[in-house]
Amino acid sequence: MFFQLCVLSYLSAQYNDMIQVFVTGGTFDKEYNFITGQLFFKDTHLKHMFERGRCTLDIDIKTLMMADSLEMTEEDRHIILHNCRRTASDQILITHGTDRMVQTAEYLANANNLENKTIVLTGAMIPYAFGTSSDGFFNLGSALAFVQTLSPGVYVVMNGRYFNWNEVKKNRTTGNFEEVKA
Repeated sequence: MFFQLCVLSYLSAQYNDMIQVFVTGGTFDKEYNFITGQLFFKDTHLKHMFERGRCTLDIDIKTLMMADSLEMTEEDRHIILHNCRRTASDQILITHGTDRMVQTAEYLANANNLENKTIVLTGAMIPYAFGTSSDGFFNLGSALAFVQTLSPGVYVVMNGRYFNWNEVKKNRTTGNFEEVKA
């Protein structure tokens, strides 16, 4: 019995150091069809991005959905919430479309049983597949740093800044996220 408790304690400590990454889609992971000119989803770019960034953190990537946030439903948000509750990790990074990111952050912040978790949502205005013009790589790196250093709560990380879930909005004129006082 003592041995089992030691193993469980060890595994729990390992999971607490691990960063859980949930992929939900958004511009971050969109591809461009050169024939039709349409954007579409294929696979997430995150594994490649972490490798390219020479990331040495303990990260678990799980794709929950590949959805444009404008088409995200309450059921989709419930799937995100369910997985946030279910993971043993206390550090959660969610890639998300920017148009409805704040709504999902609010949904998570108002949920029960997430009190000890630091949840960071991030995204991109330009798909990572577009190369160096994408802000995705920068936003992902910023989100990784903030999920490790912020106190438990729900945050939006964009443009190198973090925002409390209830003090942020997307400026549709500039394409930047900015602080608003609740």
